[in-house]
Amino acid sequence: MLLRVLTVLAVLIVAAPGAAQDVRGLEVCTAEKVMERRTSCLQSNVEFLQQTLARTTRETAEKLSAAGRDIAAQKAEIVALKAALAKLQQELAELKKEMPAKK
Repeated sequence: MLLRVLTVLAVLIVAAPGAAQDVRGLEVCTAEKVMERRTSCLQSNVEFLQQTLARTTRETAEKLSAAGRDIAAQKAEIVALKAALAKLQQELAELKKEMPAKK
């Protein structure tokens, strides 16, 4: 779990160009002198990171699902276009057979 939180933190830091020192929503826990308050601060940061990870995971899954639907629709369109092309090629071949040959 700690590895996941650190991974998310690293991703958030890298994803925020120019703001590598600050991650919006995280508290600076090093200023707390009392251990209970520092622990509470760290737990708050962990909860924030977990919520961010869950939201990002959900959004990514939605985007992947939408992309999958788009791909399926495009594949169906390609199949339909290939069928129409084959039909047109067949009709063209039939028309060529019906035309008298020019010399």
